[in-house]
Amino acid sequence: MKKLLLTNLARALTAGFATAAFAQQGSLENSILDETVITGKRADRTGETSAASQNTVSGDELRARPLLRRGEILESVPGMVVTQHAGGGKANQYFLRGFNLDHGTDFSTTLDGMPLNMRTHAHGQGYTDLNIIIPELIERVDYFKGTYTALNGDLSSAGSADFHYNDSLPNGFATLEVGQYNYWRTAIANTFKLGEGEKAGRLTLAGEYNYYDGPWKLSEQYSRWNGFARYASGDAEDGFALTLMAYRGKWRSTDQIPERAVASGQLDRFGFVDPTDGGNSSRYSLQFHWQKNEGQALTKLNLYGIYYSLDLFSNFTYFLDNPVNGDQFEQTERRYIVGGDLSRTWENLQFLGHETSLTLGVQTRTDFINGIGLYRTEQRQRISTVRQDDVIETSGGLFTEATVRWTPWLRTTTGLRADGFLYDVSANTAGNSGDRLAAIISPKFSAVLGPWKKSELFLNFGTGFHSNDARGVNTTRDPSTGDSVPRTDPLVRTIGAEVGLRTQILPKVTAAVAAWWLDSDSELVYEGDSGTNSPGPASRRFGIETALYWAPKDWLVFDSELAFTRARFRDSPGADRIPDSVPWMFSGGFTLGAQGRQPGWFGGMRVRAFGPRPLTVDGTVKSRTTCTVNANVGYRTPRWETVLECTNLFNRHDNDIEYYYTSQLSGESGSGTDDIHFHPAEPRMVRGRVTYRW
Repeated sequence: MKKLLLTNLARALTAGFATAAFAQQGSLENSILDETVITGKRADRTGETSAASQNTVSGDELRARPLLRRGEILESVPGMVVTQHAGGGKANQYFLRGFNLDHGTDFSTTLDGMPLNMRTHAHGQGYTDLNIIIPELIERVDYFKGTYTALNGDLSSAGSADFHYNDSLPNGFATLEVGQYNYWRTAIANTFKLGEGEKAGRLTLAGEYNYYDGPWKLSEQYSRWNGFARYASGDAEDGFALTLMAYRGKWRSTDQIPERAVASGQLDRFGFVDPTDGGNSSRYSLQFHWQKNEGQALTKLNLYGIYYSLDLFSNFTYFLDNPVNGDQFEQTERRYIVGGDLSRTWENLQFLGHETSLTLGVQTRTDFINGIGLYRTEQRQRISTVRQDDVIETSGGLFTEATVRWTPWLRTTTGLRADGFLYDVSANTAGNSGDRLAAIISPKFSAVLGPWKKSELFLNFGTGFHSNDARGVNTTRDPSTGDSVPRTDPLVRTIGAEVGLRTQILPKVTAAVAAWWLDSDSELVYEGDSGTNSPGPASRRFGIETALYWAPKDWLVFDSELAFTRARFRDSPGADRIPDSVPWMFSGGFTLGAQGRQPGWFGGMRVRAFGPRPLTVDGTVKSRTTCTVNANVGYRTPRWETVLECTNLFNRHDNDIEYYYTSQLSGESGSGTDDIHFHPAEPRMVRGRVTYRW
C-alpha cells in the first residue's frame, strides 16, 4: 500500500508539474538554441589555475553522465572513487590519492561556499552527505587537490570541491524518471523575474522527490525530499543572493555481509543480516551571499546557518559482542551551525614593479551539537548508552594569498593560513569532559612557468591539516571499558608537493599530468562506531595522475583519467599497508551527438575501474578489482528531452566495498571469524527520463 501511495504521489506531482509547464509562455527556442556549449574540463585554462590538478567541470558535463547515485557526481574529480556500503540515505564512501576518506575526512566539500562536511559527526569525522544536491541546478564544480590553496583549510589535505548553483535557470523544467527496482524521481524548477531591467531580482524555486527500493532482499524504501529557493539580484561581481534549502531522507540499510555466509548459501548476494538497520536524516539551511566590485577590488561576504539531524542504526559484527541481543548500535545527533567568510581581492597592484593580485580573508564556523550519542540497540530499541555528549566546536581562520607575475612566463602564488580551534565537550562519562584550544599555521607556494606552445608547468608545495573529533580530543577514559586512554591530538599536520604539466599543444586535445607527494603526521581518527580513539602511525603517499580530453568533432568528445598511488604507514615494517587505499583507478568515456543543451540525438558510455586494495596492514588480504560501465542514449528538442540510461551495462558481479574484520553470525560458535565483508555493486539497471522545458 505504501509503495502504491508513493507511486501515485509521484505521478500526481508530475502531472501537476506538466500542467504548470504548459501554462508558461516564452521564447524557449531562443534560450536553448542560442546556448554555447560549455567545454568544462577540456577548456583552455591558460593563466587561470595554479596547479595541473586544479580544474572546473561544468553542469552540462555532469548531466551528460549516466549516474547510479547522487554522490557519483564527485567522480568528475579525476582519481576520485565513490561507493556505498549501506542505504542510499547514508553518506557515500570516498577514496582519493591513497586515502580511504571514509565519509569525507580529508576532502572538503562546499555548496556555494557553505560547508557540507560535518566535523565531530556521530558516524565519522568530515561526514559528507551529498543527497542535498539537485543536479539540474549545478552550474559548475571547482575542484582542487593537495595542500596548496590558502582558501582551503580543515579537511582538505587530499582535495576539495565547491559546487556552484545557478543564480537563475535558462529555462524552467519538469522531469520524471522511472526505473527498475521501483525507482521513481520527479523534479521541477523555474526562475521568475521580479521587476524590469538588468537589475531586476530573480526568484528560483525547485523541488525534488525520489523513491528507491533497490535490488536488495530487504527493500531499501529510501525516500528523499529536496527543496530550494533563491532570490538573487545583480551578478557574480556586484549583487547578492538569499538562499533556503531543505532535505529530508529516510531509508533501510543492507549493510556489508560476510563472504562465508554467501559461500555457504546462508545468505543471498543481495541479502542482509539485520533487517532493522537504516536511518533518517534532515538538513535545513539559510544562506546570504553578497559581492561588490569597486573597480580593482572585489569584496565577498558569505553567511550561513544550518540545522542538521541524523539517526543511524548499524550492525557490522552481528552477534560478536552480544550473542543475545546482537551488536546493533545507534548513532544520533542534532546540531546547529553558524558561520561565514569575508574576503577582499585587489587586482592590478604593483610589487617591486610587477603586476600583483592580493587576497585577504577570514573564515569562521561554530557547531552546536546537542546529545551526540552512541547507544547499544536491538531492533532500533535502546539497550544501553555507550556515551552521550554535548559539544561546542568553534574555529576561525585567517588567510592571505598573493600572485605576482614576474615575467611573461613566470608567476608565483604565495599563501598563508592561520587556524584556531576551540573544543568544548560535556560528556556523560567522568574524565571525558573539558575544553581544549589548538592552533596551526599553514604556508603555501605555487609557481607557474609558461605558457610555451599552449603549455604550462606547475610547481606546488604546501602544508595543511585536518581536525579530529572533539570527543576524541577530550577523552581520557574509554566509555565502554573505563580504561584510561590517551587524548587525540586536536589538529594533524599534513605536508605535500606536486609537479604538473597541462598542455593544449595538440589541436582539440587538452592533456594534464601531475606527480604528487603527501605526508601525514598521524592517521589518528576518532572511531564513532566504538566511541574510542583509534591511533595510527604517520603515513606517506605519492602518485601520478593523468588526464586527457579530446574533441575531434563538435559532436564527439572523449575523456580519460588515470591515477596511480602508493600509500604506506611510516615506521611500521611488515605492517605498513593502509587498509582500503586504492592503488589505481581509471575513469573514461565518450559523448556523441548533440552536446550541452543542443537539440538532436545524443549518447555516451563511461567506464570506471579501480584496482585491488589492501584490506589488512600486512597486505595479505586484498579486495577484488571493480569495473562498471554505464551508458545512455537520448533525443532532445528545445522543449522535450527523453533519455534512456543503463548502469552496470555488462551486469558484472563486482563489489562496491570490501572490509576485513571479525564478526559472528547467529548460530556460529567460538570467538568470531575473520572474514571479508562486502557490499555488492548493484546489478544492471535501466532507467528512463522525460523532461519538459519552458
